[in-house]
Amino acid sequence: MAAKRLPSESCSDQDEPNEKRMRPRPSLASVIGEAVMVNYLCTALEPVLRRVVNEEVERSLGQRLRSFSRSPSLRIQAPEPSTLQLIFAKGLSLPIFTGSKITDEEGNQLQVVLVDTRGDQMVPVLPPSPIKVDIVVLDGEFPAGDGNNWTSEEFDRNIVRERTGKRPLLTGELAVTVRDGVASIGEIEFTDNSSWIRSRKFRIGAKVAQGSFQGVRIREAMTEAFVVKDHRGELYKKHYPPMLDDKVWRLEKIGKDGAFHKKLSFEGVNTVQDFLKLSVVDPAKLRRILGPGMSEKMWEVTIKHAKTCVLGNKNYVFRGPNYTIFLNPICQLMKAEINGSIYPTHNLSNMNRAYIENLVRQAYANWNTLEEIEGVSHEIGLLTQGDEHMADQYPNHQQITVRSFQPNGYLTGGSIEGYMPNELRGDGSNWQVSQAYLNTSNENGFRLNILESTSDEDLTSPRSFITGG
Repeated sequence: MAAKRLPSESCSDQDEPNEKRMRPRPSLASVIGEAVMVNYLCTALEPVLRRVVNEEVERSLGQRLRSFSRSPSLRIQAPEPSTLQLIFAKGLSLPIFTGSKITDEEGNQLQVVLVDTRGDQMVPVLPPSPIKVDIVVLDGEFPAGDGNNWTSEEFDRNIVRERTGKRPLLTGELAVTVRDGVASIGEIEFTDNSSWIRSRKFRIGAKVAQGSFQGVRIREAMTEAFVVKDHRGELYKKHYPPMLDDKVWRLEKIGKDGAFHKKLSFEGVNTVQDFLKLSVVDPAKLRRILGPGMSEKMWEVTIKHAKTCVLGNKNYVFRGPNYTIFLNPICQLMKAEINGSIYPTHNLSNMNRAYIENLVRQAYANWNTLEEIEGVSHEIGLLTQGDEHMADQYPNHQQITVRSFQPNGYLTGGSIEGYMPNELRGDGSNWQVSQAYLNTSNENGFRLNILESTSDEDLTSPRSFITGG
């Protein structure tokens, strides 16, 4: 029989927490109903919310754009291109051969200059700190188009590297530093020719080394496009201008070990000086030596090239018992001294022409015994034999006054001190040449041109002296 519960126990049961009591669980129907309601609300409210959000975003963007258009300071502007650029100070000395030092047109080291290209002139710029510059080789076809605008990326893409298995294409001082706006490039040379790329030409470029300068972009420098030939070609190249002691095959149309070269060597004409002396004393003989294989056009080209030769400041004296004659390095008569009297050019016409010609022939035959003199005087420099432009054909590297001639044969009033480069002297198309000198011959094949003048310093037109005339 069960014991009767005490009242105290009954009270304690009533004081127990509610959570210990069993909670009612929601029915399946109520859960499904709530889910359906939520889905309905999302479906109904989504279009409304999208429309409201779009309207607010469009309104906000419109306000922003209108504020940008009203305030110029807030507009986005493209950066202005830099006006700083590297340039090469002078052009290259051409042609260029592998293994040969690369120099500028004056034979000096290449120089890179930093300039500001703003305006019509390039103004040198002094950077606040030294800038390192890399020297590279570029494809000769770069840049395309107008050639004025390129990016750093385009420049880098056109850098030419060496062929597989070859040495670096360019060797030497390939990293230089710009100080005070200028950088001199030491000895650099090509190790390979340019025939293997499509353009068959290279350029030398200069670019700021990566990390060397943190300011605005400095545009790269580049030279003109040029061909690089193998060094073996240099052994056969012509000289411009030729020197007196150059081998005769350095002249145009006379190839080394060719037919003309062999004929001249057989007759003792080995140097450019030998060639010019014979062309003055006996041009007909020189023409016969070369033979019919040398056409008139080839002959003219060879003679024209030879006449650009630099004569220097040496002259030669031929002395006898009662005479002394002065000749320049190619056997042209400068002055004659007979029986103690000096005969300037305007008095030579009164002398026995055969006697003068005989003395010049003797001097030519005994050339190795003639006395050499240095530092030709101003008087001798003016008594130049040959046509009236002989001073232009045979420039003298002395510090003397050179008077230039007009095509009509008159002297100009001005004067030029020192040496004038050959390229500034013209092509000689206006030279006046004595027809007798070119076409007239005598039994000895000897002719002599002497400038006449009314004084020791004034030169006029030449008079041709021909034996037996």
